[in-house]
Amino acid sequence: MPDAASIIAAKRDGHVLSDQQIDWVIDGFTKGTVADEQMSALAMAIVFRGLNRAETSRWTTAMIASGTRMNFTDLPRPSVDKHSTGGVGDKITLPLAPLVAACGAVVPQLSGRGLGHTGGTLDKLESIPGWQADLDGDSMRRILADPAIGAVVCAAGADLAPADKRLYALRDVTGTVESVALIASSIMSKKIAEGTGALVLDVKVGAGAFMKSIDDARELATAMVELGHDAGLPTVALLTAMDTPLGRTAGNALEVAESVEVLAGGGPTDVVDLTLALAREMLAAAGIHDIDPADRLADGSAMDRWRAMIAAQGGDPTASLPTAQHCETLTARSSGVLTRLDAMAVGLAAWRLGAGRARQGDPVQAGAGVEMHAKPGDRLTVGQPVLTLHTDTPAAFADATAALDGGWAIGPDVVASQHGSLILDRIC
Repeated sequence: MPDAASIIAAKRDGHVLSDQQIDWVIDGFTKGTVADEQMSALAMAIVFRGLNRAETSRWTTAMIASGTRMNFTDLPRPSVDKHSTGGVGDKITLPLAPLVAACGAVVPQLSGRGLGHTGGTLDKLESIPGWQADLDGDSMRRILADPAIGAVVCAAGADLAPADKRLYALRDVTGTVESVALIASSIMSKKIAEGTGALVLDVKVGAGAFMKSIDDARELATAMVELGHDAGLPTVALLTAMDTPLGRTAGNALEVAESVEVLAGGGPTDVVDLTLALAREMLAAAGIHDIDPADRLADGSAMDRWRAMIAAQGGDPTASLPTAQHCETLTARSSGVLTRLDAMAVGLAAWRLGAGRARQGDPVQAGAGVEMHAKPGDRLTVGQPVLTLHTDTPAAFADATAALDGGWAIGPDVVASQHGSLILDRIC
C-alpha cells in the first residue's frame, strides 16, 4: 500500500509515479487522509521534477474521479466548449457562446471569476441585473436542450473535480503554481469532467497573459491538447496575442456592453476576428461545416441567442448596465502614433479601480474599469483622450494612474507600430 511520505520522496528523487501511487494520493487528499502539508510538498517536488505525459494524464484522470462527471451525449445537437487561459479585455466567451449555439451546437460553458489583473467571465455577466451564475445540473441541461437557447455560461459545481479545487487553493499559497503539468491538469480535469464533446483552447501569450513567451504557451497548449486526446476528448488550441488588451474595454459592465456591440454586428475588429476564429474552430470540432458564423452575427440570430441565454439565467438583457460614479480621462501629451499599450498595465489599473479582486471572495465593482479610446497604430493629437478610468472610489485613481505609468507610449509617425497576427499558432 502506498503512503504519502514515500510518494513525496519518489517524486523528489526524480522517479516516475505509478498509476496506483497517483490514484492513492489524490483519493487520500480528497478524503482528508493526505494532509495539506503533504500535498504541498508533493506539489513542490512536481514543480522541480515535473510529470511526464503518462503521469499527467493519470493525475488528471484521478482529479476527475474525485467528483462527478457530466454527460451531454443524449442532447440532439453536438456539444463543444472553449477555455481561455485569461487575459485583459478578454470578453470573447460572451459573444462566442450564443454565436456557436446559433450555428447549431450546444455550448456548456463553465467559467470562473477573476483574480488579480485578469477579469472573470462570471464577474462580467453578474453586472447584468438579475443574472445568476449558479445553476444545478437539471437547469443547465434544460437550457442546453432548448432549441431557442443551446448555450449556458455558469459556475462549476462543487462536485466537479473537487480535488483540483483544493489543490489549486494550496498551490496559490505555497509557490507551486508554475508547473505546466499541474496547470494543464487543473484546466483539463474540469473541462473533461464537464462532459463536452469537443474543446477549443485559447492560450494567451504576452505581457498581459500568464504565459509571457510563445515557447511557454506552446508547451502548455501541447500538454492540454495531449490530455484531451488521452481522455478521448477532441481538443485543439490556438495561441493568441495578449501584449495589448483585447478590444477597447477592460472591466465588467464595460466588457458586457462591448460584447453586445459585437453581437449587434459592430464592436472592435480584434474582438470580432477572434470570436469568429474560435467559433469556426468550435464548429469544426463539433462536426458542423456548412455554416459561417459571420452570417449568424449579421442576421441577428446570435443576438437572439444571447438575449434568451441571459433571460434563462434570470437576467434582463434589456436592462441598463451599471456605470461607475466617477471617471477620469488621461490625454495625449504629444502628437503622434500610439506605439504601445501594455496589457498588464491596463489590467492592473482596472483591478485597482475595483474591477478585480486580490483574493477569492472579495467583491468587485460592476462599473469599474478602463476604456481605451486608442489602440497601437492609432494617430493622436495633443489633448486627445487615450484612456478613461471608471470607478466608484475616486481614491483609486492615483493607484490606477501609477499602474499605467510607462504602460503606453506615443511616438512620431515614422515609428508607427508593426502589428503582428492575433493568432500566433495552432496546436492539434
